Amino acid sequence: WSKQPTMAHSKALLVLENFIGGKFVPCSSYIDSYNPSTGDVYCRVPDSGKEEVEAAVKAAKDAFPIWSSKSPLERSQILNKLADLIERDLEAFAQAESKDQGKTITFARTVDIPRAVHNFRFFASSILHHVTECTEMPTMGCVHYTSRAPVGVVREMSFVSQQTDLLSLWFYFVAGLISPWNLPLYLLTWKIAPAIACGNTVVAKPSEMTSVTAWMMCKLLEKAASGTKQSEVTMTYLPLFPSGVPPGVVNVVFGTGAKAGEALVCHPDVPLISFTGSTLTAQRITEKSAPHCKRLSLELGGKNPAIIFDDADLSQCIPTTVRSSFANQGEICLCTSRIFVQRGIYSEFLKRFVEEAKKWKTGNPSDPTINVGALISKEHLEKVMLHGAYVISSHLLEDYKSAFAKITNLPNKLVDKVRNYVKKAQAEGARVLCGEGVDPLALPPGNQKGYFMLPTVIAEVKDESCCMQEEIFGPVTCVVAFDTEEEVIKRANSVKYGLAATVWSGNVGRVHRVAHKLQSGLVWTNCWLVRDLNLPFGGMKASGIGREGAKDSYEFFTEVKTITIKH
Repeated sequence: WSKQPTMAHSKALLVLENFIGGKFVPCSSYIDSYNPSTGDVYCRVPDSGKEEVEAAVKAAKDAFPIWSSKSPLERSQILNKLADLIERDLEAFAQAESKDQGKTITFARTVDIPRAVHNFRFFASSILHHVTECTEMPTMGCVHYTSRAPVGVVREMSFVSQQTDLLSLWFYFVAGLISPWNLPLYLLTWKIAPAIACGNTVVAKPSEMTSVTAWMMCKLLEKAASGTKQSEVTMTYLPLFPSGVPPGVVNVVFGTGAKAGEALVCHPDVPLISFTGSTLTAQRITEKSAPHCKRLSLELGGKNPAIIFDDADLSQCIPTTVRSSFANQGEICLCTSRIFVQRGIYSEFLKRFVEEAKKWKTGNPSDPTINVGALISKEHLEKVMLHGAYVISSHLLEDYKSAFAKITNLPNKLVDKVRNYVKKAQAEGARVLCGEGVDPLALPPGNQKGYFMLPTVIAEVKDESCCMQEEIFGPVTCVVAFDTEEEVIKRANSVKYGLAATVWSGNVGRVHRVAHKLQSGLVWTNCWLVRDLNLPFGGMKASGIGREGAKDSYEFFTEVKTITIKH
């Protein structure tokens, strides 16, 4: 690995390397990665392509026979050890995640890294409790049962002579994992953990904009392979505590979606792709995967409504809805961006909601009193739109300007900006009640060049406005009034997305009724972001294909076989 003395050194330039076959491998070219809170380059990330992906796939294929032959209990124990390693270095991971992504140190400490630890522990447990199916047909004298195996193995048998001798050829395949920049380690481990728990070997591509914590996790994997007692994350000597993950089981290739991501998606020995990111990029992945009939799991964008009826408990509803709108700078696919309030309480809600939103402090992410950090990049702050009509969501790692040019064959044009969502809403007659263009943004001297935006609340915006239809993926939310239950359900469903929704009411019958009618993969009532990882996660319509969770991830990362025995 290449770096100046320590990560803590303010002038150090971190240079990452790909992790292939249990070793760090340099790349021939690199790209800059910026600290979103300062606007300065602080990291160099490999600009990987086909050559690096090919090497990673080969390493994963070589590791498959050993890893897949381990029992679920053995793999479970190894995942738990890796969780312990990350938890031991939680503070170092949190500091890196905050610096790399722009999120507040508090959010990284309490959400991102603890969830990454939990992902490994959860799938370490769930892999031990899956059961297969069995049925009996007494009249036929048959018993049927199912078995499951990792996706990555196929045996082909061919004749070697005119006699009965056969040659068995085993072909190994690997899982391709592509994760986004908004919750870097959180969502990367959400893919790695179930994939390797099921016995697969993987090639992962994190976002080129937030690669550091993935690299730090690889340092733990390298230490496990080499047996060194030195913690490469904290640069201190610690007792030997290897995770036990064999070389080649987890390979990480850094780079852009346009090069490294596309090489991974198009590789013939990668039969399944698990992807979290923008709907636009998912369209390209689907197009490139079609000739190979690849299995896809696509977790995409959202334009999530909150529906607040007049019997809602506003003392709980308002602070929770502020959090669901602005947590992680609004850069969560589950964030609320459309708030429908029943007309009888609309004025009171709006007044109290704006007051609460103004309490959220924006500034240096390393300050534990700050609620809103920096947006991921200047390009995201200045959101890409084409002719003010079709937004390219920066939900993902993709070099989206290049991807858009490939898909549309049109030149790259930055013709509208994230802040222009607010300006366009104003031009349409909407009112901006706080935030962008209304309140002053005071930043410390060291953060003047950072990518910051105040929590912004827009009222009286039309349903057909881009602010109500398109995923902004920033600290902007719209509040509008409604009259009846039937009306609000129709309006809430009137977007192309269908990921998540929240419903606030004290009427149990109503919350059940509304939840069933909403076109959303997840519906929270009187709460937000309360998750049971055993249950399916994913969206409807343009918000994705497939589900993730204990059972769903297990089924995605394994092949099922039905076996019939006649007795």
